[in-house]
Amino acid sequence: MGYSKKYLPLFLGLALGAGVFLGSKLDFNDPSAKLFSYNAKKEKLNRLIDYIDYEYVDEINTDSIVEVTVNRILENLDPHSVYISPEELEGITESMQGDFIGIGVSYYPYRDTISVINTIKGGPSEKSGIKAGDRILMADRDTLFGANLVREGLANKLKGELNSQVQLKVYRKGKGVFDVMVKRGRVPLQSVDASYLLTDELGYIKVNRFAETTYKEFKTALDDLIDEGVTDLVIDLRDNGGGFIAPALKMADEFLEDDVLIMFTKNKKGAIEENYATRKGSFEKGKVYVLINENSASASEIFAGAIQDNDRGIIVGRRSYGKGLVQREMSLGDGSAIRLTISRYYTPTGRSIQKPYGNGNKQYFNEYLERYKNGELQNADSIQVADSLKFKTPKGKIVYGGGGIIPDIFVSKDTTRIGETLDYMLRSGRMGGYIFEELDKNRMYYNGLSEESFQQEVNVDDTFAEGFLKYARRRGIEIELKNYREQLKKYLKATMAQQLFGTDVFEKIINKDDAMINKVVSISEEKE
Repeated sequence: MGYSKKYLPLFLGLALGAGVFLGSKLDFNDPSAKLFSYNAKKEKLNRLIDYIDYEYVDEINTDSIVEVTVNRILENLDPHSVYISPEELEGITESMQGDFIGIGVSYYPYRDTISVINTIKGGPSEKSGIKAGDRILMADRDTLFGANLVREGLANKLKGELNSQVQLKVYRKGKGVFDVMVKRGRVPLQSVDASYLLTDELGYIKVNRFAETTYKEFKTALDDLIDEGVTDLVIDLRDNGGGFIAPALKMADEFLEDDVLIMFTKNKKGAIEENYATRKGSFEKGKVYVLINENSASASEIFAGAIQDNDRGIIVGRRSYGKGLVQREMSLGDGSAIRLTISRYYTPTGRSIQKPYGNGNKQYFNEYLERYKNGELQNADSIQVADSLKFKTPKGKIVYGGGGIIPDIFVSKDTTRIGETLDYMLRSGRMGGYIFEELDKNRMYYNGLSEESFQQEVNVDDTFAEGFLKYARRRGIEIELKNYREQLKKYLKATMAQQLFGTDVFEKIINKDDAMINKVVSISEEKE
């Protein structure tokens, strides 16, 4: 149980990510808005801040007082109404836009040097000849190496205006130090991690979040799979914490017939806004399987709920997170913002999947531990449902509201300490340092591999796995594998593939022997 608490932020991180946004941003600086007209309560707060600012005995930063006040106010509303500082807002906005202006490399500080893990395909650095394993020593006049390397500001030194140039000083084994001029460009932050064939007829697409570019990425992947002849499709939304609602609606539209209800929202005044399928979808006839787990939230639940409630496909996995509150981002005029819950969303049958939050935020965010304790992650019969929240789909299937999307087919989770430790180390990037060092020993060979030759030639054996365990021990991480050595080998090879080829090959390797995917494959092969 101590282990689960320790790593709770990992399990819930994605589910508390972007949230769901509707409508345009509200301008707090509009003097004509009745919403912000004078009232005594607001004036009381203003006077208090002024008194402290001008009369308090000690010098104090009243900006910090305001932030504390805003946070305390929002904490008393609901778990998803939150304050976003100017620094946080910049990163969140960039992530949800789906791209940024930069040089197009993945890197991390390694031995006080910026080391390139890989270059973004088709990006500025790849076009300029930067390769995996290169060390970036300087960007114009900024030094990017040394014991006093400040990691927090590195990204800003590599970013800049679109089409602006930056001169990099680079070190490469076997070549030494040389200069490269790179023209900054748009670098995609992909939200579709993988798209490939599981069988000749069954395609697979994994979506990690719902950003502005997600639908475009998804549609490209879907069209490619259709061209390859897929008749059935798996949409993997595991650990997808949501994001913008529009891409989720457009994705659902690809699978639903015209004028079918996708979802609706209701605000405190009872006003209802409905969203229907509109266009002729690309995949309205084939079988659809949606994978979800306890970290699938928000827009992921909208999509899964629309598929389930319209009897359009089969939901496989474990009960989703249970976030059915809709937020709107509102500027506070100083670069900061709040996300304020403005309504609730409902699936087509009329069920709310928002889990209860009346007992406070702490219990709300610790709900994963309750699922762990009551056995829900291992047994579908442990999922608590209420008859009062029972709904029927058009074909008569029983579905439930009250906290997440309950799958049609349940697949249990490996909750052993060893299994969860390995998953944590994989998804948190803890294996990346070891893999980088191993690749760096023979960089020319590894950089010359194709995906096919990598799969055939590279063997992660016991010696390689033991090397990682020693690497982990030196960093205070002790793992007793017992029956998990083969899983460790698979994870190490997947991490190697990610650094060499990207997320698509990573997911192909990770998904081998995946319980949910194996379940779907077996179902899809049962011909009616």
